[in-house]
Amino acid sequence: MLARIGRWCFLNRRLALTLWVAALVLLIGGASVIGSGFAGIREAPDSETADGFDVLDQYFGGIGTGLGGEIVFTAPQGVDDPAVQAAMSEMFAEANKIESTTVTDPYSRTGGAISPDGTVGFASVELAASVSDERSGLIGEEIQQLAPTVDGLQVEIGGAELAVFEPPQSEVIGLGFAILILILATGSVLAMGLPISVALFGVSGGVGATILLSNISGGPEFSTTLAVMVGLGVGIDYALFIMTRYREELHKGASSLDATVTALDTAGRAVVFAGITVVFSLMGLAVIGLPFMTGIGVAASTTVLVTMISSITLMPALLGFAGDRVEVSRYRGIVAAGFIALGMIGVGLGVTALAAAIPLGLFLLIVGLVPTYEGGLRRFVNKRSVKELRETLAYRWSRVVQARPWVVGGVGALALLIFSIPLLSLRLGFSDESNYPEDTTTRQAYDLVADGFGPGFAGPFLVTVEVGSTPADTVAQQIGTLSDAFEADPGVATVAATFPNNPEAPEAFVMQVIPTTGPQELATEHTLARLRDGVVPDAIKNTDLTVNITGGTAASVDFSDFLASRTPTFFGVVLLLSFTLLMAVFRSVLVPLKAVLMNLLSIGAAYGVVVAIFQWGWTSGLTGIEAGPIEPFIPIMLFAIVFGLSMDYEVFLLSRVREEFDRTGDAIESVADGLASTARVITAAAAIMIVVFGSFVLEDNRITQMFGTGLAMAIFLDATLVRMLLVPATMELLGARNWWMPRWLDRVVPNLNVEGA
Repeated sequence: MLARIGRWCFLNRRLALTLWVAALVLLIGGASVIGSGFAGIREAPDSETADGFDVLDQYFGGIGTGLGGEIVFTAPQGVDDPAVQAAMSEMFAEANKIESTTVTDPYSRTGGAISPDGTVGFASVELAASVSDERSGLIGEEIQQLAPTVDGLQVEIGGAELAVFEPPQSEVIGLGFAILILILATGSVLAMGLPISVALFGVSGGVGATILLSNISGGPEFSTTLAVMVGLGVGIDYALFIMTRYREELHKGASSLDATVTALDTAGRAVVFAGITVVFSLMGLAVIGLPFMTGIGVAASTTVLVTMISSITLMPALLGFAGDRVEVSRYRGIVAAGFIALGMIGVGLGVTALAAAIPLGLFLLIVGLVPTYEGGLRRFVNKRSVKELRETLAYRWSRVVQARPWVVGGVGALALLIFSIPLLSLRLGFSDESNYPEDTTTRQAYDLVADGFGPGFAGPFLVTVEVGSTPADTVAQQIGTLSDAFEADPGVATVAATFPNNPEAPEAFVMQVIPTTGPQELATEHTLARLRDGVVPDAIKNTDLTVNITGGTAASVDFSDFLASRTPTFFGVVLLLSFTLLMAVFRSVLVPLKAVLMNLLSIGAAYGVVVAIFQWGWTSGLTGIEAGPIEPFIPIMLFAIVFGLSMDYEVFLLSRVREEFDRTGDAIESVADGLASTARVITAAAAIMIVVFGSFVLEDNRITQMFGTGLAMAIFLDATLVRMLLVPATMELLGARNWWMPRWLDRVVPNLNVEGA
């Protein structure tokens, strides 16, 4: 079927390209008109947090359950200064007029909103549940613009929901480096440009589809950033694999049409196999049962699916336009592409001097197109000589490894284990506003509240109390006993306020308990556990009270615990899926088994690096990344993505090894030959993924930085220590046993032919 698709798209290339352009217009236009439905709700089902939120919805109109933030202000003369109070009260009134926004004036409340020394105050900002992440950031901007100008007055906008969402520029940096890598790897501007074009088409369509689907699946706002990150990496790789096979067929003397058909029927099969594997891995997140995780999985898998489709439909159409010109290149194209890539890197980094290289590159390209210009830019670049397979560096390296398999394999495994050591201290949890860059209004608002009221004020516990059948004359006494029990706990700073739903006939109460420590500190988790397991049961025994401790901090803890309990099952499903698919492809038990073990080692090492940088705070002086817990969905997402992506390299490398083994029966030389024939494309593909993923480390968003670091490190380790050391070493040790499979199992397992005829 892929051969027929490739042939049709090649012969009907104008129609295929037109259909793709029309699809992009529909997807992107539809996304612009309809908008997104992203929502960052992190509530764990069947938890005390969820029960508490239900009480707040039922009796208190959902107060404390929606999104929001704070308007934080400070003045050395005191926030009660008449000029400050008048200006801020006017600001609160104007902010309250913003649609879907409710602002509580601290001057009209009793206690809690003005610090004991009178220099810091804050107004709570509540957003309607229908407000999207995009809109909440715009509301934060609107509120910031209302800040008055009074001598000594400083106004900051707090809360992650009100933080302004900055469109990422890292993909521009990644594309710039990808252009340079592809030029070095292919030696041709067209051979570089086609994979980039296919990836951009796929990612653009994937993001448009993701935004539309978010209205059904939900998910957090950063889902699109993750989709762009993964889509660019796999999109360029998939197109590059097909391009490489196409050029191989041209070198053998095939026509452009025949080379395209063969490339789709061989490398195209591997692309479809790898893409579907990634999609299934990511969609497996839906079994966790959280809309938050399902939304992330839908976003990433949708973009991967669209980029895979673009690789097998748009790439053959573009090859029809390019023909055999992918084998030639002029200096004008090479130089212009180099300048444009340098300029894109400058744009991403915000360096104006480097960004100026883009117009310079375009100028050189135009000059080179002038027929009367006879300068060196019009000259053709000399074609690279193709080395014999066994004269390549990759072949010689494989033989070196195979000569000392125990030593090399041991060194590779030991290195991965050392990288994995920090994983032993992994602590799951959500970062907070204290992890924002110091120059942001969000971070400055957090610091002002922590200094004025104490660190626990940034993450209070909301305690809901249903009185049940408790007599009215004893309710006040029992609520007082509960409040006193909270106050007596060493982890509680104060019980800020207690409110009934109805002062005349209360059915429920809500009280705000302020811990002594910040929301992401481990001590806060211990305090929450102590209150739930000890303080509350003791305080309400022999009563009809029903007490739930909820709020944002409690929700984060329950969410982390819920994901941690589901993680082993998810890992097991992905491992079993990977093992079964590889067994069906390579007709072997040991090859998929060691592939699964090696992938576990490489991703464990990547986890270790993430923990060292983001939890331990290593390199914080250099990168500015503040230490904090690891978001609980990061390990699951990294696991799903990396296992899917590693299938690319596994299939392309081992399919060539198996092909050589079937042809020669030599279990030793087949490993070296397979490594030599795939080393260039795998190295280039891995380098592209590393720079694309690694460029996202430059973002301000901590979650994006973690994804970029984890994915880049996992791909780096997979393409170096695993593919270059462990694979040839272990295959040398196993010899012909690599391809052993019991006859009964061979009859049961379906045969998946990835490489075609």
